[in-house]
Amino acid sequence: MHSIISTMAEVEIITVEGGSELEDFIDLPWKIYSEYPNWVPPIKKDVRLLLDPLRHPFWEFSERTLFLARRGPETVGRIAGIVDRNYNQCHNEKMGIWGFFECADDREAASALFSAVEEWGRRKGMTFMRGPLSPSMNYETGLLIEGFDYPPAVGMTYNPPYYLRLIESRGLTKEKDLLAFLLDGEYRLPDWMERLAQRTAQKKGVRIRHVDKKKMDAEYDLIREIYNDSWSGNWGFVPLTVNEMRDIQKSVTPFADPGLVFFMYYNDEPAAVCVIFPDVNPLLKCLNGRISPLGLIKAFICWRKIRGLRLLMFGIREKFRQLGLPMLAFHHIYEIARVQKKYQNLEMGWTLEDNEAINGLIEETGARRYKKYRIFRKSL
Repeated sequence: MHSIISTMAEVEIITVEGGSELEDFIDLPWKIYSEYPNWVPPIKKDVRLLLDPLRHPFWEFSERTLFLARRGPETVGRIAGIVDRNYNQCHNEKMGIWGFFECADDREAASALFSAVEEWGRRKGMTFMRGPLSPSMNYETGLLIEGFDYPPAVGMTYNPPYYLRLIESRGLTKEKDLLAFLLDGEYRLPDWMERLAQRTAQKKGVRIRHVDKKKMDAEYDLIREIYNDSWSGNWGFVPLTVNEMRDIQKSVTPFADPGLVFFMYYNDEPAAVCVIFPDVNPLLKCLNGRISPLGLIKAFICWRKIRGLRLLMFGIREKFRQLGLPMLAFHHIYEIARVQKKYQNLEMGWTLEDNEAINGLIEETGARRYKKYRIFRKSL
């Protein structure tokens, strides 16, 4: 009688230099998510651009190393180690980032990946690691820990439930949770909010304007300016650079709807901005990672499946926070949603879990918390 010997190959960690290893890094999610129908595949060429240190503006002030975990010939996991110098300068910290994490349900492989990224962070002189940020708070952020029954909205993450177990088994602990809210059904503010919104609208000097399609560069510059000003006090904030904003502009132009973006003014000074996007994820699902002639025909057919919106950003400059603008903004958002009948739901998020004022306000509008994402920290 023969004894049975385990033939499972050892885990090997490889630093990605490019070529076929980079292709493996980009392709891995298709293997991981084959049994997760809610996952939405990214466009591969967009991922390639985002990871390219010579082409993507994020790397003008950051650096990264990509790692693969292999068992024999098979790639079973991936992770990126990132240092964002803008963030570290802004907060006077030595933070290393981990992001772009994907892994089979393989504790040993996950452990080896985190071990590699932590060692890399130490060598770079970092004192702690935070993640998942892919690659910063201005991009895909956090690990989904509640709300797996829903597909992700555009720009939000999705992952298998077992990732939490893999991450915690490496001694990473919760640093902050992020929330997303869903509004479906009737777009109607409670009466007291409606009254406050009307009162704010009648204040002398308060007005709303939508973006001017003829001056999109200037409009995106203004969005960036208000965003950097209004979010600067937020936990984990890192300012968006001009070049990053240009890149975002280029990538969202094909699907952004100017009618869903508006500015609020007080005495002719830009006071706030609200950016809503059509949730194009049903379209991305059709394309399955590639934009080809056939893909474009599919996209044309799938365009009708876009039934949701995502409130991506709402920021009010510090000095205008006592004007009651959030009520007016919600009133205006609901007016837009009512007029644009093709949209059936609106995701608002993410928000920080401890931003009680805004979270309470969102719930008052009739939206419900439906997803939770976690950011982890580990001292080095």
